[in-house]
Amino acid sequence: MTRDVKEIFAGERGGPSGAGGTPPAPAALAAKVRTLGPSMTRSMQRVAEAVAGDPAGCAALTVTGLAELTGTSEATVVRTARLLGYPGYRDLRLALAGLAAHQQSGRAPAITTDIAVDDPIADVVAKLAYDEQQTLADTAAGLDTVQLGAAVTALTTARRTDVYGVGASGLVAQDLTQKLLRIGLIAHAHSDPHLAVTNAVQLRAGDVAVAVTHSGSTGDVIEPLRVAFERGATTVAITGRPNGPVTQYADHVLTTSTARESELRPAAMSSRTGQLLVVDCLFVGVAQRTYEKAAPALSASYEALAHRHRS
Repeated sequence: MTRDVKEIFAGERGGPSGAGGTPPAPAALAAKVRTLGPSMTRSMQRVAEAVAGDPAGCAALTVTGLAELTGTSEATVVRTARLLGYPGYRDLRLALAGLAAHQQSGRAPAITTDIAVDDPIADVVAKLAYDEQQTLADTAAGLDTVQLGAAVTALTTARRTDVYGVGASGLVAQDLTQKLLRIGLIAHAHSDPHLAVTNAVQLRAGDVAVAVTHSGSTGDVIEPLRVAFERGATTVAITGRPNGPVTQYADHVLTTSTARESELRPAAMSSRTGQLLVVDCLFVGVAQRTYEKAAPALSASYEALAHRHRS
């Protein structure tokens, strides 16, 4: 029996998946498709697009039927199911049925259209607000809380934290750094690739390095993370591509939603929303763990700012 055929039979039985963890809830399925779709092969994308576009119809199909519908193989269907977090195709069918029920009840919103050049400003506000809400919901649904908890633990006990990001991700890196500084932790944000690498060389075990890159392939961010990883620091990647190059040097991967990109809303805008949610989750988690020190530090920073405004 070939490996592909073994995968098909295991998938139909719902046997061992290799994916690990608990399968995502039906409501999270669409978010997983949007997040993982860009990193899939074209044949797997056809399967993912089919199940996201017609969950009710696909839920009624066997693995063979879905393969025929999408012009792929049964093995591709099973691989797609597993990449989406389901032990086998049977589990994916159950999730599709649940998602279809959500949509029929009106609890699953329809996908909004892109912003047009001639859209009234009120429509622009409504569409952006919907997209921002969807990005936050998708990021929350796909965020691995085990990985998040491990990253929080590392930041809490770190001697020093370096955060790398360029462009819009650089702004997110600065946001995380400023938050950590306000609760008394030592943190530095680096957007200059040369400074990032020269600082990464100084890291060691007990330090933390965080890379923020939506694409997961930004060389100016990957290189200092690689150096930090090789120096023994704990490394964290905040990325929209869970299989991107940056993850090979990350001890912990925190995935953000791959928001829809349009001509008037580039990825730099849409990705930032999910990244900031992850940053806020990290910060609150660290503040909870260090509350006795964090609370007085926050109060002191508030008082310092208030005094400056009164002066």
